[in-house]
Amino acid sequence: MDPNARAAAAAVEKDASELAGRAIDDPDPRVRAVAIAALVRTAPRRVSAPVWRRAARDADARVRRRSAEVAPKLGRAVTGAALVELLADDDAWVAEAAAYAIGEHPRPSRAAIKSVVRAATAHADPLVREAAVAALGAQGDPATLAAVLAACDDKPAIRRRAVLALAAFEGDEVEARLRTALEDPDWQVRQAAEDLLAVTP
Repeated sequence: MDPNARAAAAAVEKDASELAGRAIDDPDPRVRAVAIAALVRTAPRRVSAPVWRRAARDADARVRRRSAEVAPKLGRAVTGAALVELLADDDAWVAEAAAYAIGEHPRPSRAAIKSVVRAATAHADPLVREAAVAALGAQGDPATLAAVLAACDDKPAIRRRAVLALAAFEGDEVEARLRTALEDPDWQVRQAAEDLLAVTP
């Protein structure tokens, strides 16, 4: 069976042991990526989480990325340390997915939050910075407000994301930054600020 056929079969497979085997041992990364996603979707966490941990360290970035993308479905079964490792991945798509996963985590570790702050303010890839800012907004930790405010001066897509993230915070600094954003050169940033200010009491 060729890799495309194996991947298609894995997508509809229900047997956890079969999926676990494909997620770890299949020679084609496309199949491993599909298998880990299907396993996380269909198997109990006690079964899927150990396999996920191995897939998250796969040699191929496609498998690591898919692992990061499905991490939120595992909830607390995924540790902050594992997500921090993915956020530090050399592949920007993996790091972007990891930032999203941390944002969706029910209780991320302090180390994970600090890593997202670093990514939001200093990551070389704007895609990762944007995802990190969104994650900070999703978590709404007051200690991360400075990073979100700093992102309001980044590239347009990141500025827009940062303005939206400010909805999770409150205070004079937040309102002042939203009012500044009303004059942003990018219309989407201005619109986001207008929308948030319209619902601010």
